[in-house]
Amino acid sequence: MTETIHGDVLHVIPPDELDEHELDPELQALAESHYVLVLRKGGHPSIVDLIWAFIRRNPIEAVTVVTDQPAKEDDEVTLTVEETDIVGVYVTADADGDT
Repeated sequence: MTETIHGDVLHVIPPDELDEHELDPELQALAESHYVLVLRKGGHPSIVDLIWAFIRRNPIEAVTVVTDQPAKEDDEVTLTVEETDIVGVYVTADADGDT
């Protein structure tokens, strides 16, 4: 099942730098020759959102997305993704070969 995720890019691992990072072996295999993006789900939170999340003790969620789409840190992206078997990791249709 696909869903749309909107978020701020916190960190980018380009395909040529995958071996330089200590990724989980499952994620490493999934990410082969793709970008790995760590996103703050929901975009850039306002100060009110940050305070509300702190009061509720409900942290702002970060997710990992494997994609063919290049991005830079601090970019806002909207991606159509599918969940993987790895918790918190998604793959875009283009990275999974479904397009």
